[in-house]
Amino acid sequence: MRLKRLIAGTIMAGTLAGAALPAFADELFVPLFSYRTGPFAGSGIPIANGMHDYLTMLNERDGGINGVKIRVSECETGYDTQKGVECYEQVKGEGALVISPYSTGITLQVIPKASVDKIPVLSMAYGLSAAAEGNTFPWVFNPPNTYWDGASAIVTDIARREGGAEALKGKKIGYIFLDAGYGREPIPLLEQMASDMGFELLQYPVPGKEMQNQSSQWLNIRRDRPDYMIMWGWGAMSPTAVKEATKIRYPMDKFYGIWWSGGNDDAAAGGEAAKGYRTLNFHGVGSDFGVIQDIKKYVVDAGKSEVDPAKFADNLYNRGVYNSMLIAEGIRRAQELTGKTVIDATDMRNGLENLDITEARLKEMGMEGFALPMKLSCDDHSGHHKVYVVEWDGKDWQKSGDWFSPDVDVVKPLLKKAAEDYAASNAPWPERTEACLN
Repeated sequence: MRLKRLIAGTIMAGTLAGAALPAFADELFVPLFSYRTGPFAGSGIPIANGMHDYLTMLNERDGGINGVKIRVSECETGYDTQKGVECYEQVKGEGALVISPYSTGITLQVIPKASVDKIPVLSMAYGLSAAAEGNTFPWVFNPPNTYWDGASAIVTDIARREGGAEALKGKKIGYIFLDAGYGREPIPLLEQMASDMGFELLQYPVPGKEMQNQSSQWLNIRRDRPDYMIMWGWGAMSPTAVKEATKIRYPMDKFYGIWWSGGNDDAAAGGEAAKGYRTLNFHGVGSDFGVIQDIKKYVVDAGKSEVDPAKFADNLYNRGVYNSMLIAEGIRRAQELTGKTVIDATDMRNGLENLDITEARLKEMGMEGFALPMKLSCDDHSGHHKVYVVEWDGKDWQKSGDWFSPDVDVVKPLLKKAAEDYAASNAPWPERTEACLN
C-alpha cells in the first residue's frame, strides 16, 4: 500500500516513455501535455508548474479528491503537434480522465479522436472556438471563453475607449499573430467585426521560425500606423513583439494581447518602455488569494514544486492553477453525479458538461476574488464568461477596469455556423448520442 500511495502521488516530469504505468483502481489519472523545452518553453514552464502544483496541493492537503489521490504525469510535447498526438496515444490506454493538449494544433488533431476513444478534451480558452457548441462537440470543452470571445472582448474594450462602436469606423486595427492554427483561429471573427463596424483590419503573420526576428513586421506596422494593435503571441513571439513595439515607440496602452500573451516575462521584455501594455485575463493576478497561499504552504515551501520562487504566482502560473481547478472540479462534479469516488473518462465528460462553480464553492476553494462563477451546459461548453483587462506597470500586472462580457451577440451565431461547417467538412461527423443531464 505504501508503494501504491507513493506512485499515486508522484509528479513525473519529462516524456512518457517505455511501458505504460499500470492504472490502479484507487487513483484518478490526469496526464498533462507540457513543453518545458524549445521556443515555447517560456510560456509552457509556468503553465506546467501551476497545473502541477494545484493538483499536488490537493493530494498533500486533502488526500486527493474525496479521498482518492490524483496521479499526474507530464508528457513533453515541445509544442509539436506530432509529439502531442504521440502523447495522446500513449496515455489513452492508461485510464486518462481528460486530455489537456495545451496547443491549438494538438487540439485540432485530437478532437476527432475524442468521441471515438471516449476521452474528453479540455482546451481551456484555446483550441477550436466552434467546440463551444456542445451538441456538435459533446467531448470537447473550452471554458471559460473561446478565442472568438477574446477577440470580441478586445474590440469591445477598444470601442469603449473610443466612445462607442460607431467610433471605430475608419480606424485601423493591426493584428500580429503566430502563423499557425493558434494565431489564425480568431481571424474570421475579427474580419466579421471589421466588416460590421467599418474598421480596417491589418494582418501581420509571424512564422514560427521567425518568432524572435520580427523586425520586418514592426517596420510595416510603423509604416501603416494602426490606431490599435492586437497580438496572438505565444512562447518566444510575445516578448519579442513587446520589445519590438517599444523600439518603434508604438503607444503601449493601445497594444493588446490575448490572455496567452500576458506572461510576466512577455511584458518585462520591453522594460520600463512596456508600461501600459494590456492583455485580457479571467483569473486573479499575484499571490494574495487563499488557494495560492495553500499551494505555497503545502507544495512550494515543502520542496515539492519545480517553480522558481521568484516566479511563483506569475500570471501564467496562476493560469495553470485555474486550469487544474477546472479539471479537479470536473472530477468532483462527476463523483457527485455518479456516487462513485473513482470515476472513468465518460463520467468525467458528464462532470465537465455539468460544471456549476458557484460563489460559495469558490470561497470554499480559497478562490474568492481569484475567479468568477462558471457554468456549462449541454449546449454551451464554453460559457462566454466575463473577462477583464490587466495593464503592465513596469513590474507586474495591475487590474484595469471592471469585468465585462464578450460580444456574445456577434460570437454565438458565428460559432454555430462554424460548428455546422466543421461537421459538414468532416462528414460523416457523428451525431450526438450522449444523454444530457442538465
